[in-house]
Amino acid sequence: MKKVNIFLDSSALIAGIISETGAAHALPQLGETKEIMLTVSEVVIDETKRSIAKKSPDNFDDVQKEITKSGIKIVPDPSEEEIQVNLYLINDPDDVPILLAAMKAKVDYLATHDRKHFLDDPKVAEKSGLKIGTPGDVIAWIRENLSS
Repeated sequence: MKKVNIFLDSSALIAGIISETGAAHALPQLGETKEIMLTVSEVVIDETKRSIAKKSPDNFDDVQKEITKSGIKIVPDPSEEEIQVNLYLINDPDDVPILLAAMKAKVDYLATHDRKHFLDDPKVAEKSGLKIGTPGDVIAWIRENLSS
C-alpha cells in the first residue's frame, strides 16, 4: 500500500493535539512514524491556533510542536477567486478553502469532526471527490486497506 495522505481540518487537528487517546490522537502518532502523511492548509493552522488560544490556552505551545513532530505538510490556501467559483461545494462558505486545499493536495481522506457541514452532508464528498470522515473512520479505512 502506498503511503496514504490524510488532510486534517482544524477540528481533527485540535483533537489530535489535545486528546490523549482515540483516533484523533493516533493520526499524529502515525504521522510521527512516517507511516502516513498528514496535510493541513494555512487556514487550518490559523483556525487551530485561534481556537486553542481561546479554548485551551495551556495547549497553545503544543500546536507548533505537534506540527513539527508529526511531519505535517502545510499547503497554501486557495485564492479568493478559486473560493468564489467553488462556493457550490459546501453549504458553509468558510469551509470552502479547507475543502479546496484538500482537493488540490490530492489527499486520500479528509478527517474532520464537523458533522453539520462535512459529515452529515454526503453531497460534499460527492462534489469534491474526497473521502470524508471522522478520525475513527480514517483509522478504520487505513486498517482495511493495509489488509487488502
